[in-house]
Amino acid sequence: QVQLVESGGGLAQPGGSLRLSCAFSGSRFNLYVMGWYRQAPGKQRDLVASIDRGGTTNYADSVRGRFTISRDSGQTTVSLQMNGLKPDDSAVYYCNAKSAWGDNFWGRGTQVTVSS
Repeated sequence: QVQLVESGGGLAQPGGSLRLSCAFSGSRFNLYVMGWYRQAPGKQRDLVASIDRGGTTNYADSVRGRFTISRDSGQTTVSLQMNGLKPDDSAVYYCNAKSAWGDNFWGRGTQVTVSS
């Protein structure tokens, strides 16, 4: 069974930075596509960024150029570096792990608030 634990959320000012981390517990980390999603109050959960086992990344248009996703196979972690934060980035951010055989795991989420 896979467990995902997010950390690094908090309060940031507009234009500031935060770094989110997700610790993956379980086996076969390298076989999962890892992603970050976010959900603001009253809105659906949307993909922010994902990274596959080969390091290919995918970003939502709203964060491309500001956010960077990375994964560390040795530490079995995935991180999201968020720069140039905007109030619209405020949401609960969730770590996700998807496998080719249909597994889909979620973390509990971490709150990010961007406000002056």
